[in-house]
Amino acid sequence: MSDVAAPVPGPSILVVDDSRTNLAVMGKRLTRMGYLVSLCDNGFAALDMMQARRFDLAIVDMVMPQMSGLSVLRELRGAMTTAALPVLMITARSDDGAAVEALGAGADDYVSKPFAFEVLGARIARLLDRARAFEALRQSNLALDARIVRRAMELGALRSELDEARADTFRLQAEVVRLGGQAAA
Repeated sequence: MSDVAAPVPGPSILVVDDSRTNLAVMGKRLTRMGYLVSLCDNGFAALDMMQARRFDLAIVDMVMPQMSGLSVLRELRGAMTTAALPVLMITARSDDGAAVEALGAGADDYVSKPFAFEVLGARIARLLDRARAFEALRQSNLALDARIVRRAMELGALRSELDEARADTFRLQAEVVRLGGQAAA
């Protein structure tokens, strides 16, 4: 029996790029950075993978045949289960319009190829940190909503008790008046 704990895999990242070479390089480098990496060479398969399991982040090539990265992004943003998934768009396009287009379609960040992996790593870390903070806020809001519902139910019960107490008070006052009238007669 060993006292050594199994390494905990890091956040899961799906990399979508039509270039097998790019996928191999990204997979190797991101794995070395401590991420659990899944690779996919087309948008349709990527969407299927995201339906089958949860990822912490997606890195999507903007220009791919059959289904562009922008189309993948729009599908992700349109589905309730992936709407908040952090997406980093990558592309060989170097024009400003590509960045504007990617960010306008809902990408959380954008990187032009070729890129330094240190920069990519920093951007991934920032997106994952922001996603964790967003999830913590979402959980806090859910807990707050549950407390509000519980308090509203308690308030409703207290109002009901108060209404019953008022009705009892009115009945008792009416009885006192009735008994006072009988005593005077």
